Amino acid sequence: MTPSPPHPDTRAQLMPPIGSQPGARSGPVSLNGSRRPRSSRPAHLGPDPSLVVVAHGSRDPRALATVTALLDAVRARRPGLDVRLGHIELNEPLLGDVLHTLGTLGTLGTLGTRARPAGAAPSAVLVPLLLGHGHHARHDIPATAAAARAVHPRLTTRVAAPLGPHPLLAEVLHARLTEAGWPAAPAATGGHGVVLAAAGSRDPAYAADTRRAAALLARRLGVPVTPGYAAPTAATPTGVPAAVRALAATGVRRVAVASYFTAPGRFATEAAAATPWLAAAPLGAHPALAALLLHRYDQARSAAPAPAPPLHPTPA
Repeated sequence: MTPSPPHPDTRAQLMPPIGSQPGARSGPVSLNGSRRPRSSRPAHLGPDPSLVVVAHGSRDPRALATVTALLDAVRARRPGLDVRLGHIELNEPLLGDVLHTLGTLGTLGTLGTRARPAGAAPSAVLVPLLLGHGHHARHDIPATAAAARAVHPRLTTRVAAPLGPHPLLAEVLHARLTEAGWPAAPAATGGHGVVLAAAGSRDPAYAADTRRAAALLARRLGVPVTPGYAAPTAATPTGVPAAVRALAATGVRRVAVASYFTAPGRFATEAAAATPWLAAAPLGAHPALAALLLHRYDQARSAAPAPAPPLHPTPA
């Protein structure tokens, strides 16, 4: 198999070769690679919605450090944008507390680093730092946003799509594999294969997303890639060790594990231990991940916000 060329919306559109570096401050990048003014909204509309990055949370302190570094890269790519971090569980601040703060600050007339006109309604775009449409993305995050709007009726929210699947993630996975020792020359990958180690979910949509991510990586590498899950469920039944054995049974002589996790943690550590050869690091604070996060923000910002709940709901 011959590796496919990069997908058209990876480098050329989301990451121009010079200005895309994390320290670049010449303004945000449009999807055709050109630079936009730092604020893409007319002045009379006030500041852009706040970007709230929604991480799962982890007891591993490396996870919070990694996510913090990723947010720093996002801020460097979009100077002036109010970027905040909220967690689903395990770490503070929790998402609900972040949205409560935004709703409260909006009523006080300030938000982030920019002045908000008196009486202007606060708004936020929630971007899940998740890699598929599992329960957290489809239910928990929208429910938390709805609860915040019930307390702060003038708060508007949009929930972006999860980060994956996307060709930029295949680019980051390839880079992490190369760092771990994956051959740089495609001709040297004969007999190689990869297990894409993901978290697992009860939601069949998550399984479908992970299979698509595996297909994108297989097309990029030119080798077989199969999903394996750190926490198997009925929808994602194949554990990482079982996926390694299954790939080896097809004749693959060298099986690597690609870590389809945004940050270090228990699942990533357990998945890495299952490899008979090399294991890549998690996605981490890679520039392409920061670019993809802002791409999801821009996509959701152009969509209609979730409506505020009525002040006096009509009984069902």
